[in-house]
Amino acid sequence: MRQRLFLLSNSTVFGRQYLEHALAGLKDFLGDERSVLFVPYAVAWANYDGYTAHIQAALAPLSVMVRGMHTVSDSRHAVTEARVLYVGGGNVFRLLKTLQQHQLLNLVRERVEAGELRYIGASAGTNMACPSVRTTNDMPIVQPSSFEAFGLLPFQINPHYLDPDPTSTHQGETRATRIAEFLEENDVAVLGMREGSWLQRNGPALRLEGVAGARLFMRHTEPREIAPGIDLSWLLEAPAQFDQRQFDRQM
Repeated sequence: MRQRLFLLSNSTVFGRQYLEHALAGLKDFLGDERSVLFVPYAVAWANYDGYTAHIQAALAPLSVMVRGMHTVSDSRHAVTEARVLYVGGGNVFRLLKTLQQHQLLNLVRERVEAGELRYIGASAGTNMACPSVRTTNDMPIVQPSSFEAFGLLPFQINPHYLDPDPTSTHQGETRATRIAEFLEENDVAVLGMREGSWLQRNGPALRLEGVAGARLFMRHTEPREIAPGIDLSWLLEAPAQFDQRQFDRQM
């Protein structure tokens, strides 16, 4: 239980600069660490340099130096030496397939679980912290060998969560409907994180933070609103075992 995680629903909040809404939280999370290994694999390979430079510019106010994983000759060695890993957003299936090709899933999981590597994720990078990527919003533009992700949390996340709009004439499924379908087949909690929110884990402690809330979905329970600042540490235990009364007491 020594994991250190900082999981962003998204990187940009409307009306603010890239990562501006989360800089204070990231400063606290990083502590004295000033070097970050960045994983740009969720975007097309031709954009790796630009993506890394974008992250470097956003973290410059924190005096952080960012190194793109695509620039190293041995990605596994780079992960072994790193103290902070930042996995950026984009298409989660492309990200997962590339991480599989580099044989990084088990290595990252082991170092984070041992407390040796702090993990920052944004959007697709946040999906990767879950047991699987099955609650992403992305199209499977490539086919990974499996949907298994880092598994740094025992529950699923849906980043960029959007509440149903009762005035909309759109006839397709809402995000809530798709999560309900997931719960019909999988008995694992899903946290729908609105844009502007993030999860911060420090060992056994887990809190929702940011400028927006989240929606927690569990099988056989009504979805519940989660406000910023709420302690969600109990979700790190066995969320599938919580009944309605236990769930109510936690909230």
